Amino acid sequence: MDGPFSRLTLADKWFTVINYTVLTLLFLIVAYPLVLILSSSFSSPFAVTLGKVWLYPVDFSLEGYRAVFEQRGVIVGFRNTMFYTVVGTLLNVFMTIAAAYPLSRKDFYGKNVIMFLFVFTMMFSGGMIPTYLLVRDLGLLDTPWAMIIPGAMGVWNVIITRTYFQTTIPQEMLEAAQIDGCNDFKFVWKIVIPLSGPIIAVITLFCAVGNYNKYFDALLYLKNPNLFPLQIALREVLIVNVMDPTLMAGKEAAEIEALHDSLKYALIVVSSFPVLVIYPFVQKHFVKGMMIGSLKG
Repeated sequence: MDGPFSRLTLADKWFTVINYTVLTLLFLIVAYPLVLILSSSFSSPFAVTLGKVWLYPVDFSLEGYRAVFEQRGVIVGFRNTMFYTVVGTLLNVFMTIAAAYPLSRKDFYGKNVIMFLFVFTMMFSGGMIPTYLLVRDLGLLDTPWAMIIPGAMGVWNVIITRTYFQTTIPQEMLEAAQIDGCNDFKFVWKIVIPLSGPIIAVITLFCAVGNYNKYFDALLYLKNPNLFPLQIALREVLIVNVMDPTLMAGKEAAEIEALHDSLKYALIVVSSFPVLVIYPFVQKHFVKGMMIGSLKG
């Protein structure tokens, strides 16, 4: 039967076979831990502890998820993480566009100096202690804003967004809008932003994932447990082995250990779920935004 594969040379056929084999092996190496975690989260705690779960759930159970949502620290952490992610991402995107658009304009005086200062901060920074002292002097310690304001703008996001504006928004469009009486603010809102869906989707995803996974900032700046993000709750359960005492009431040591193992896998699934839900909605813009935004401007 004649087909595309039959028309390839022998060397090309071998390359195709080896390529698919290597990619399949890499896929299995990456996918198996994810499948194991998902299957373990839906298995009974004792099946997980005894190592019976290899691929499919064993003795299907939702005990791990029940324990997750009965863990007060997890609920509070999830609520705080959602706040930090939503508010932080909105601020990140606003600051990125506000900085990138003027730097993309040919008539913006001093843009090269400002761009140099931005890039300079990528290579040299004050370090952890000066940053902590700055956050303290601003009165942000142990407040929700300590998780949002210090990282309000990323230079890398500004660079790729500026390049996207330079390569996508023609100067003639600005001139035509100015002739029609359109000011700069209206031009950005009515024309630039609607035409920049791919790059906005990319930086939104970057910022959302970054804010969602913030962990070290919480360790530095927060002491109040009611402000801890989900990652601190994960740390207490996965590393420090701290569980809500109400979950352990009336249970034997073996049951507690089994529940703890099941809780770990359920926590990983629950914490990863929001990012996995968001990604498909921005995936179609992801490659286009990255490719155009990464071109040298």
